[in-house]
Amino acid sequence: MNEAIQTLKKWIEESSRIVFFGGAGVSTESGIKDFRSVDGLYHMKFKYPPETMLSHSFYESHTEEFYDFYRNQLMPPEDIEPNTAHLRLAELEREGKLTAVVTQNVDGLHEKAGSKRIYNLHGSIYENRCVRCGKRFDGLEGARKIRFAEGVPLCDCGGIIKPDVVLYEEGLDQSVIEGAVKAISGADMLIIGGTSLTVYPAAGLIRYYRGNRLVLINRDETPYDREADLVIREPIGQVFAQV
Repeated sequence: MNEAIQTLKKWIEESSRIVFFGGAGVSTESGIKDFRSVDGLYHMKFKYPPETMLSHSFYESHTEEFYDFYRNQLMPPEDIEPNTAHLRLAELEREGKLTAVVTQNVDGLHEKAGSKRIYNLHGSIYENRCVRCGKRFDGLEGARKIRFAEGVPLCDCGGIIKPDVVLYEEGLDQSVIEGAVKAISGADMLIIGGTSLTVYPAAGLIRYYRGNRLVLINRDETPYDREADLVIREPIGQVFAQV
């Protein structure tokens, strides 16, 4: 075990209000593509740029194409499983050490791993609603209404069933932001993993951390590396397997 991992382990043992802030890199070891790496979603070739197809205006103007892209690229297979990072974070919560997970992911793997206090900044594929009558289509069955629909998924009332994921041009849920800010500001340790910290306003939330145990676990350099108290450049699942 190298020195950085030893330090991380020691800090976790000494902390009781840990918050984890994660991004797409947390789920890559489960087989889900991230966005900005060399083989990530944003480097794949599509008819339109992924940022365009995941925008509110594209949803409005090219609805069927939006759902085709969403189903095939953003919704992971149903049999996808949490990796070591997801599972260890859930364990830390049960042990009374971790107070919250703040995630930019929409894949639901933290929930599947057993974590309870989760702030899904960008929503979840398991939360869906009819834009006409407001009926909820949540959980696995709700996701399946979209996954297995032919074309645009429709409610019994004829309205479109829209995922409660935050698209480009849409704002974050204010109550989720407030909860995440409260958790981060009250943390005695903040672990950031699997994120480039370039997506705002989500990345800006880490500014609310006031402690002196800011840990960055990411394969590539981030804009916040110099501000971190500990930086580890190893796959996050391998790191958590050692702590």
